[in-house]
Amino acid sequence: MDLRRLRYFVAVAEERSVGKAAERLRMAQPPLSVQIRKLEAELGTPLFRRGTRGMDLTEAGLALMSRASEALALAAEGVEAARAVAAGRRGRLSVGYMFVLASAVLPQLVPELRRSLPGVDLDFVELSASTREPLLLDRAVAVALCMPAIHHPEIQLAQIGTQKLMLAVPARSPLARLTAVPVDKLQGRPLIALPRPEEEPTSSAVAALLRRHQVVMPIASRVETVHSALGLVLAGEGLSILPACAKLGAPPGIVFRPFLDAADTIEIAACWRRDSSSQLIRTFLKSAEKVVARI
Repeated sequence: MDLRRLRYFVAVAEERSVGKAAERLRMAQPPLSVQIRKLEAELGTPLFRRGTRGMDLTEAGLALMSRASEALALAAEGVEAARAVAAGRRGRLSVGYMFVLASAVLPQLVPELRRSLPGVDLDFVELSASTREPLLLDRAVAVALCMPAIHHPEIQLAQIGTQKLMLAVPARSPLARLTAVPVDKLQGRPLIALPRPEEEPTSSAVAALLRRHQVVMPIASRVETVHSALGLVLAGEGLSILPACAKLGAPPGIVFRPFLDAADTIEIAACWRRDSSSQLIRTFLKSAEKVVARI
């Protein structure tokens, strides 16, 4: 049914006059009468009859009126909902995050997003080295906080911060007694490495740090997540070079030490599909940049 005719019908029913309804609708009376007759022809029954107080609804008119106002209200709500989503005031945003950022970022980011996106439903999904790219590409998450950034032709990224690289060692290790560790002290020591072999770029931050200092660390294990790396470090399987924020989620028995002669960092990036048109991502970026600047 034409919603425009339905709106005309409701106006006539409420005003009980074609003339008054025409004034309310800011249109001439004859065209309004024509539209009401067309609606009656479409339904195959009269909707109005002349009464002492003006236009009265017939039984069929009463039945239509009881639902017509609701239908128009729902249509108006739908239009407003669409506009709100397009403007970034309503909708759903699925946020992916790497575990290494969970303890440092989420306690501040979640309340910040609740304040800046009060009408938006938020979902949070933990990502790993192997799941972050496919979940973004499949639209299972709309935007992801990654460390390091995802480099893919279909993914857009924005660097929103950096983290200093630090050495994670067991508290019982002699290296834990140092306030800062010279990089050459790592020579020959086993490394718990991230990410997985097939995803490790030759120019990764850790590889660049070791290469610049001409230090070789044999790979003891390769893992996808920081918590796996920390578990193996605690078990005495090796050392791991991780972002400083990883110490917030470290179990007891592991200490983090800065490097004496290196200040290398790793980037924190927000990543999303290039073809995404969601206004929510812009608001997310502002909130994420504000939070990451404080860690």
